[in-house]
Order: sequence, then C-alpha cells, then structure tokens
Amino acid sequence: MHVRTEEEIGLLIRERRKGMGLDQAGLAAQVGVSRQWVVEVEKGKSRAEIGLVLRTFRVLGITLNATVPGAARTADQTPPGSIEIDDVIDRARGERSGE
Repeated sequence: MHVRTEEEIGLLIRERRKGMGLDQAGLAAQVGVSRQWVVEVEKGKSRAEIGLVLRTFRVLGITLNATVPGAARTADQTPPGSIEIDDVIDRARGERSGE
C-alpha cells in the first residue's frame, strides 16, 4: 500500500470505516474525537494531529508499514488483508463521478 498524501490517508480511513459498517459518528465516539474531525480527516485535513490519526488507525485495525526508499519489498512482506490504496482511490473517484 502506498500512501502519499493527506487525501489518500482520508480515503483509506473512509473506506475502512465503511467496510466495517461504521458511520462517522460511531468512529468518532470510538476514537474520542468529534464527528466533524472525522469528516475533515476523511477529506484530507493536512493539519490533523498525528496521534489522533494513529488512534483512528488502531480503532479501524489499520497497520502502518513504512518502506525505506531503495529497499526491495517482496510479496511475502505484504500483510494479509492489506488494502491497496490505489484501488481505494480509484473506487472513491468512481463514486464521485457517478460511475
């Protein structure tokens, strides 16, 4: 999974939240933030507090993996149940355009 922007983090959170059957208010309650905070993060809020984003990841069961540039990643290093961010982005773009 490649996450490069705040918007991609927001899409990842949104997709996982929906996949778990949570609404924004339900996620907010579990994370300990306002629903408005969830709305903003899902839209790609660039100044979201990293601690709250990481707490959101924990609630959603998202594991953050970092790759060092130049380091090769093999298929057996990909965690089971990984979400391919490019697929999430493509689906989200399709929803916005009415596809």
